[in-house]
This record gives sequence, C-alpha cells and structure tokens, in this order.
Amino acid sequence: MTEPRTTGRRGRAAKRQSAAVKHFDAAWRHWRNPYPPIEQFSTDEIEAIHDASITVLRDIGIKVLSSEARELYLGAGMRQADDQVIRFDPDLLMDLITKAPSIVTLHSRAPGRDVVVGGRNVGISTSAGSPNCSDLVRGRRPGRQADFDDYCKVAQAFDVIHLLGPVVEPQDVAPNLRHFGMARSVLTLTEKVPFVYFRGRQAVADSHEILRLAHGLTQDELIRTPVSYSVANSNSPLQLDELMCRGIIDSARAGQMMILTPFTLAGAMAPVTLAGALAMQNAEALAGLALSQIVRAGAPVCYGSFTSNVDMKTGAPAFGTPEYVKAAFASGQLARRYGLPLRSSAPTASNAPDAQAAYETQMSLWGALMGGANIVLHGAGWLEGGLTVSAEKFIIDVEVLQMFAELFKPLEVNEATLGLDAIADVGHGGHFFGTQHTLDRFETAFYSPLLSDWSNFENWTERGSVDATTRAGRIFRETADAHEPPPMEAARLEAIDDFIARRTREGGADIER
Repeated sequence: MTEPRTTGRRGRAAKRQSAAVKHFDAAWRHWRNPYPPIEQFSTDEIEAIHDASITVLRDIGIKVLSSEARELYLGAGMRQADDQVIRFDPDLLMDLITKAPSIVTLHSRAPGRDVVVGGRNVGISTSAGSPNCSDLVRGRRPGRQADFDDYCKVAQAFDVIHLLGPVVEPQDVAPNLRHFGMARSVLTLTEKVPFVYFRGRQAVADSHEILRLAHGLTQDELIRTPVSYSVANSNSPLQLDELMCRGIIDSARAGQMMILTPFTLAGAMAPVTLAGALAMQNAEALAGLALSQIVRAGAPVCYGSFTSNVDMKTGAPAFGTPEYVKAAFASGQLARRYGLPLRSSAPTASNAPDAQAAYETQMSLWGALMGGANIVLHGAGWLEGGLTVSAEKFIIDVEVLQMFAELFKPLEVNEATLGLDAIADVGHGGHFFGTQHTLDRFETAFYSPLLSDWSNFENWTERGSVDATTRAGRIFRETADAHEPPPMEAARLEAIDDFIARRTREGGADIER
C-alpha cells in the first residue's frame, strides 16, 4: 500500500488526522487492469446483438427532438422518417464510429494526475447527480454547496479517485448559477478531472471557459486538450432529447469527452430479456456517438453502459444484480467491437450504507472492472439508486476501491519473493514473523486497510465496539477537516472569479437553451 506523505503541507495535514485516516497522495495510482475481460457472449452472439441494433437504427430509427441534431444527421447522409425520427444508413453510421479515438487522455491541472481512458487503463469517479446527501449525524437532507465542497475535499485525499463527478446537487444555489460554484469548488479544492453537466448551451460554455482559465489554455488549445468529461443519456426507448443533443454537439465542438449512456432498464425502458435490452442500448449508444463524430471527427467519446433490470413486483430499478453484471460484461464486448473506451458504474439500490449496499456495490464493481471498463462512474458514495450520496458509504467504497487497486498490482516471482532462505531458516513447525525476509517487508507485504478492523473481538469491544459504518463517518469528517487546497496560480484564480462575477451579474445561464 502507498505510504502517506510525511513532509510538506499535505503531510502536516495528514499528521493532524487520527491514525485511521490515510492519505495516498505520495503516489498517484494510475490503474491498469492486468486481467483479460470476461466475455459474456460468443463472437457470433455479439454480432447478433450488433445486427439487431443496426436493424433498429435502419428500420425503426431514433426520435431526435433537436432540429439542429436532425439537420446534422441529414447532412451526414441519414434520412428522416415521420415525426422527427432519424433512420440510419448502416455503412455511413459505422464509418462515423471508426473516426472516434480508442484512447483519450483527460488532462488534470496538476502534473502526473492525467487520466488515460482506453485500453486497459481505469479511472474511477465519485458518485454523481444525487439531490440529497446523508450522514449518521445530520441524516438525509437536500444537498448544499457546503456538502458538495466536503465531498470534493474528501475525494482529493484518496488516490483511488481520479475523476470528480457532480456528487450532490447544491440546492441552496439557483440552477442558473449552480454550475459556477460547482466548477470553482472542483478546480480549487481538488486536482481531479471535473464533470460538466449538459444543462444548456450557456451553462456548458460557462463551464468550459472556467476550465480553460484554470488550465491557462487558449481556445484552440482547449479544443485539442480534453480536460473534462460529460454524460449524455438517451431517453430510452429510442429518443435523444433537445438538451442531450445540444450537449453532444457542444462537447464535440469544444473537444471535451462525452460519454453516451442509455439508461436501459430491462422490463421497463427496454425489452425484458438482456439480449434485447443490450441491442437497444447499443442502438442508442451508436446513434449518439455518431452525432458527436458528425460534428467533429475524432472528438473524444466513450461508450456508456448502464443496462440493469427492475424489480418485477414494484418496477423499481435494481443494481448490483446478476443481470447487471452480465450486462456489464457484454457491454465491454460491444465497446471493444467498435474500438471505443467503456464506461460502467458501481451502483446499489440500497437505502442505507448497510450490507446490501456493500455487496451490491462490489458486485457492480466486479461487473465493471472484469468487463473491461475504462471509466467507472458512481465509484464512491452512491446510495438509494442515486437519490442520495452517503458520507459513510463514500469511505466504505474507498476501502473497496483500494482493495481493487491492490488486486491490480502485479506480483513478482523471483529469488527474493520465493523466499527459499526463509523457508530453510524456519524449517519444520516454526513461524515466519521474525525472519529477516518478513521484517524487510513488514510494512509493505500486505494491504493495510483504511477502514477495516482486523482485531479480535475482545480488543474491538474494549475500544467501544464501533462498527464499520460509524468508523467511516468519523474518517469522512476528519478527512474533510484536514483538507488543504492544492495550489493554483493567483492570476488564474482571479480570472475565474472575475468571469463568474461578470456572468452572475448578467443573470447566469439560461438552462432552457
């Protein structure tokens, strides 16, 4: 496990925390998945899903609610049926998909913090988009800017978090101004790659301008330098709405990464069979990705998967299910078929940071990571099907992510690691605690937990019998309190604040446009 930094400003902050809280800033973990992805379907079965998707796009089409997007599709050679429906030429469509890059580097404003998306590289994002937040002390409540800031501070402390999502909505800030505070907080409190909401042309342009100022780029340099990511959700079944089309177009023009993610719940917004749900997911994803390439060939994109099932008794979304994992495996196969990076997620439907939340999240992570995901959204904090982000769940998830980071580290087999001298020294019936081979590796031999308590029952009860959820809440608060902002050039911060002040005086963004 990476040791905490012991010198410098952040080292002093870490020392002020309890011994349970560890910072891992000394070595940024660029995840690389060493395992071959699991394949749910045979090559022929993946081709059958692809062919079904092409049939849907050619014969049924996608309803496109944006006139601008329809014009772009038609200009690229697609055709319009009645009622705003675009039908796709298969050859033209696949030619557009081949223009998308297979590997994209998302640039942090700090050296060494870039996130490579594609191949076997993996980047983890926080939870995103929850209207509520919760903790054991204050309970469940609408999100505020102060809550958003706390999640930024805690995310900054852990090197297994690479991207900062819109963790919780600051509902104490008006929607037309909300993106200003969120962008400023991410950029001043963290070095993580930020998320840009598709909330209208003005809000997207504002966010891109703040990012440009933070990175010290010209407009032309920004277009060549992806520094953010966004998600466009198709409106399943088979629709792209005005706001999402506008976001796809704007992100492509700005050279920023767009993740096209259908929200295909089998049995509700998609066929009840996984094969059918995946065929529809694939059709919607290809349609949105193609729009990006029509706008700007080579624009950075990512194939998004979020296919799951519903509880057939209530209709409620279910996550971390066997069906979710199978769909994640298959989505990886589809993304690789097109040479595209893959986005997956680590969601749960649990309403509390309990055992259900833990096992559903870990099941989702296994599906995402062993399916070959390059970006994992909702990696820390997601609760209640996304309606809430939980402080305790955030720390529990960080613990799980650290375990996966350790799992991905390669093992060496050589004379030193085989330990034949130690085996000979101990001989028969002894122990290895005191051998030099063990002492030389005492602090680095195994994973050292952030949260887990591996003491015996008697020691645990003597310390007050504090369970993992309670410990997680303490760690979250201590980590937020110990945060110190990463450096930013004074001139860049002044330019950001001047821009936000001017745009606020002008009334902020019209989020309907």
